[in-house]
Amino acid sequence: MPDYEDEDDECSHSSDEENVRRQQIEEVLDEDDERYDSRHGDSKDDKKENKEAGGKATRDPRFASMTTGIKPSTDKKKDEKKKKEEKMQNELNAEPENPAAFLTEKSARLRHLAKIKNARDAKDAKMEISYQLEVDSRLQNPHMPRFSGTVESVKIGPQPKTSNYIAAVLYRLKPERTTEKTKTIIYSHGNATDVGAMNLMQCLMAKGLKANILMYDYSGYGASGGVPLEANTYRDIKLVYQWVVDNVVKDESQIVVYGQSVGSGPSCYICKKRPNVGGLILHSPFMSGMRVLTPSRALACLDIFPNIDRIKHVQCKVMVIHGALDEEVDIAHGYALHQAVPADLRAEPWWVPDRGHNDITEGTGKLNEYIRRLKAFTDGLDS
Repeated sequence: MPDYEDEDDECSHSSDEENVRRQQIEEVLDEDDERYDSRHGDSKDDKKENKEAGGKATRDPRFASMTTGIKPSTDKKKDEKKKKEEKMQNELNAEPENPAAFLTEKSARLRHLAKIKNARDAKDAKMEISYQLEVDSRLQNPHMPRFSGTVESVKIGPQPKTSNYIAAVLYRLKPERTTEKTKTIIYSHGNATDVGAMNLMQCLMAKGLKANILMYDYSGYGASGGVPLEANTYRDIKLVYQWVVDNVVKDESQIVVYGQSVGSGPSCYICKKRPNVGGLILHSPFMSGMRVLTPSRALACLDIFPNIDRIKHVQCKVMVIHGALDEEVDIAHGYALHQAVPADLRAEPWWVPDRGHNDITEGTGKLNEYIRRLKAFTDGLDS
């Protein structure tokens, strides 16, 4: 297993810059907390208002997946708006002629799209619009199992700092099928997907684990508003976590946080912040963003998602899952994170010998083993 300890290099001041940058992010996020607390106090009226604000969904009759188009509207003006948004999105995905100018233009367009989405979502919340998940036909599975509970599509927000609304889907068990030990999993997915594409796995997990499963899209992903930034992923999971506390569970110990790939970043962050969380599952995680590219700390001042530092401070059981054939994030990252967890909080990891980054659950055999191991972990949290 490669040695990823900090090295002495030309940028000897990089660790100081890295700490300053992280402190700046923490201060901004702490300010967000203060604004949130001032707006949503502990009174019954305030809590009621907060729940109502978090319970609204997007105008879309479907949460758009990577390949999902917006369902046609009969309203001409709405159609024109949708076409304009789609045109802007296509231009964002176009091949750049001038990379520097392209990045500048892309950033500006993303911010413009974010404003459009936020305004639309705020209007929807005011009108108390509610919606249901409708997955694109190309992503529908003929073998999709039936789920006896409810499937709730919501827009959680607004986030106090950014005014973003976060798209989320909750598979909720029937009340008569839940107990004090029933878990709710907050799933932060990988980079190249969204809640639409993850729908089948969400259903299988809810049925197999007998748990509530909430998946959400980061800012700038899927049907969520805002732009994709590291700081926004932290705001997103804080918003989603609090919504689950207010609307789903009776106690934080019933929450299990699950982070896949890039989702390991916000997952480690929230588990460090919330000491009463029930458990943490890291699926194909990385030590930090920059360490995926190089073990050198010469560019530490530019690093993102410092999971290897945060995991040392969690106060819940942690399970790590990683494929031995992972070519995107070497399994050394999984080993390092597992070892960094306090010894008494390390759960049995699953080092998958014949799988890579995105195929750990492929095949009936592996899927069954995946569910069995997750169930053993979540059931063991109560012992």
